[in-house]
Amino acid sequence: MSRTKPTPPRGGSAGAASAAAARADANRRRILDVAHAELTRDPDASMDQIARGAGVVRRTVYGHFPSRDALVTALLDEAVEAVMAAHSAAYANADDPARAVAAAMLGVWRVTDRYRLLLSLAQRAVTMDGIRERLAPMNAAGAAMFQRALDEGRFTTTVPPRALVYVLESIVFGLMEAVNDGAIDSAEAGRAAPITFLTAAGLPLKEATALVNELASAQAD
Repeated sequence: MSRTKPTPPRGGSAGAASAAAARADANRRRILDVAHAELTRDPDASMDQIARGAGVVRRTVYGHFPSRDALVTALLDEAVEAVMAAHSAAYANADDPARAVAAAMLGVWRVTDRYRLLLSLAQRAVTMDGIRERLAPMNAAGAAMFQRALDEGRFTTTVPPRALVYVLESIVFGLMEAVNDGAIDSAEAGRAAPITFLTAAGLPLKEATALVNELASAQAD
């Protein structure tokens, strides 16, 4: 009596490949999460520390990220994606450009505040020019909104829209560094950023403060 060799189920190799890809994705996600926590706690944390925290061998970390700078850059890219989403959400269906700008700055601050301790690492890994390049679509949308605010008389500054992008960037990054150095509380800085920018753009301080406080309270609910 002859025995027929069992036929392996179709798609077996594809299923194994899919499972391996899922494990790799899970490892990558775990490494990024642990790296964020470790580098926030200790900006000098090594790849070995991150591997131990993620429960993987160092080779696995390097398999996903060939260098520490590559790992920091991946974290920066995640932050940029979240920043862009917050910015776009605030600009959607904006009736008042000043309100849209304030809402966007508050939303962006909530994201960047989670990554602010990694800022100096990101600047070393990709440089400020690299950060600006990643944020180019957001900055272009910001310049267009600033132009609208000028056209509608909401902003009265003589600074042109593209230059206002740099003013806003300087305020946000400066306050992030101030929080890192303990010069200001994060929550206070989050409201100070849009108030400072709006007043620099020409809104009266009382109006800018009331607008930002209203939006911040609404976003907190």
